Amino acid sequence: MSLTNKTTYETPTPATEARPRDQRGLTLAIAAAVVLLDRITKHIVAQQLPNGQAHTVIPGVFRITDVHNTGAAFSMFAESASPTTVRNILIAFSVIAAIVLLGMLWRTGRALTLSSAALALILGGAVGNLYDRIRYSYVVDFLEVHIGNYHWPDFNVADSCIVIGACLLLIEIFRPQPIDS
Repeated sequence: MSLTNKTTYETPTPATEARPRDQRGLTLAIAAAVVLLDRITKHIVAQQLPNGQAHTVIPGVFRITDVHNTGAAFSMFAESASPTTVRNILIAFSVIAAIVLLGMLWRTGRALTLSSAALALILGGAVGNLYDRIRYSYVVDFLEVHIGNYHWPDFNVADSCIVIGACLLLIEIFRPQPIDS
């Protein structure tokens, strides 16, 4: 009795090919982690420093403060004659931006890429600041940086993540792409 060893080679079909795991949950977790870190840091600052006070970390360079920003980025529109209108416009803009970012993240987040990570950081930052605007009518900023004679406007973790995400998107845009042949 002889046994024949048969080897069959099957070509994978699209139905049998392994699909990469959907990473949208991970990208949404990144955004949620940004919101959580932003909330924790703002809470600590609010508990430790009364509004307007500061703690010097590196003299002449870096301080932790408690600033209530009623305006937009860099306190634009903070001195408006109609702060309620400015607040409502900023809330509406933030909600629309968050919805657009969520849609973009949903489309690109199947794979964890530089773009999807960047969008997650921006979404988390936008939601973190939106929470403050809705709950307190201002955004808590607490990181103050001086470089020489230049004073950078106070910012927070959410702002930092928005800027980092935007920089990552710029890197992605300007990074040379492989040419398909």
